[in-house]
Amino acid sequence: MQIFTSPRELAAQCQEWRAAGEDIALVPTMGYYHAGHEDLMAHARTLAKRLVVSLFVNPTQFGPGEDLEAYPRNTERDTAIAAAHGTDALFMPEPAAMYAPDHATWVEVPELSKGLCGAARPVHFRGVCTVVLKLFLLSQATVAVFGQKDWQQQAILRRMVRDLNVPVRLVTRETVREADGLALSSRNVYLTPEERAQAPAIRQGLLHARQLAEKGETSVSLLREAVLRLWAQRLPLGRLDYLSVVHPESLKPLTDVTGPALMACAVRLGKARLIDNILLRQ
Repeated sequence: MQIFTSPRELAAQCQEWRAAGEDIALVPTMGYYHAGHEDLMAHARTLAKRLVVSLFVNPTQFGPGEDLEAYPRNTERDTAIAAAHGTDALFMPEPAAMYAPDHATWVEVPELSKGLCGAARPVHFRGVCTVVLKLFLLSQATVAVFGQKDWQQQAILRRMVRDLNVPVRLVTRETVREADGLALSSRNVYLTPEERAQAPAIRQGLLHARQLAEKGETSVSLLREAVLRLWAQRLPLGRLDYLSVVHPESLKPLTDVTGPALMACAVRLGKARLIDNILLRQ
């Protein structure tokens, strides 16, 4: 496995691979790997001749007061995990290598970024789109693999790729979970034992909503109320950021579940902000 810190050197290696007729799979990450990241790498390894993994805590997707400095890091362990999954190139740039002091160019998908996580994190998806497009350009990836937990991110990146005619195929992998249903996240390390004990209720609430929808309930307001009641009992430490039902592609809010519908949420537990989602109807 080669390790690159220079964008120029990574691009040169990827250009060489593409010139030799080799396709490239990309897995963009911020590190502190768990089984979800490993699933992304393992699947990406099956999709192309070469595997590029980026390990970059991207400062532009963090807003004021967020956990940029505190975000968990373990570069040595992450490097070993990436190597174990057959990574050909691990890209670990410094922020200064990715953003010039007078950086002034941004990529945005404003309409899809307004709601859900974008409401509380207004600069987040601008930073995500900008860095991911940079990674697409540097790696010349033919396919890129992401996790389903970040559903809004997937919808935004798919629109970006479509609108800008980026020649990359996006593949989404199902969320990897703990045995009790909690979605794996690098930020789970922030949870205290008491918070961790309550955290599975996030998934339980979403499953409850889907069960009600499968039984014929179509009112979004009633589905939300049912989830909030369950959380009031099982998740008393949780502070709701949002609980919304939207169209899975357009992300527009729905009032009734009569077609494709996604319930998505963000809940704060102590220092952690945890997101999850579930398709109520496909």
